[in-house]
Amino acid sequence: MRVTQIGNLLKKIYRVYSQDLLALLQQQGFLDLRISFLEILMYLCENDAPSIKEVGAACGLKKQTMTSHLNELEKRGYIVRKVSQQDRREQKVYLTQYGEKFKLTLLEVASQLDHEYKKVLGEVELDRIIHTLQNLHTKINKDDSGQSLLI
Repeated sequence: MRVTQIGNLLKKIYRVYSQDLLALLQQQGFLDLRISFLEILMYLCENDAPSIKEVGAACGLKKQTMTSHLNELEKRGYIVRKVSQQDRREQKVYLTQYGEKFKLTLLEVASQLDHEYKKVLGEVELDRIIHTLQNLHTKINKDDSGQSLLI
């Protein structure tokens, strides 16, 4: 089945990408990271001061897992949580100074990986794959209730 193949291939590609990204980050001295932290940290590097709820929704993590990962990242010095000034019931997540250092390194190693993928596939093919995946994501993305638009 094609859809099953797509899911399996995406999962395999994501694993290889995550492992390569983690290895490059470890070479740069970030030895205390796990693959499970990368998606959260990448989201935080791309979004300024999101709420915990926003991070969890974007990463598709349950509240308990999200809390555990944020506790670990805070303990390791990457993030800090602060009460929102607009809504005192909400906490925002910020990168620390160490987290900002990580962000710069992440941008460098992501660029390095991008270059390696271009060498393997060529720039046109890589752009085509990205466009196709973005199109697929847009068309099957879940609505605000979490329900797939297909079902």
